Amino acid sequence: MPDEGSAMRASLKEKIIDVCDRKIKDKGPDVGLSFYAFFANKNDNPPLLMEAAQWWIMTHQLDHFEKAVKIKKMVEAMA
Repeated sequence: MPDEGSAMRASLKEKIIDVCDRKIKDKGPDVGLSFYAFFANKNDNPPLLMEAAQWWIMTHQLDHFEKAVKIKKMVEAMA
């Protein structure tokens, strides 16, 4: 798992942007989501889930639910 100061792995970044795009398209720009939205109910990749949780909770101290447009912009702005 990348440390706090490093970039998010490309596969997670792509997954987050894709999910945000789908949620915004389906429910509009005010839709909220949590980092769990990026994973199936049966988590088959615990390290990736922990990476998302670290980024969401520890690095950015985001609320449980955030606007999908905000999350998408944050991820797109990453180097």
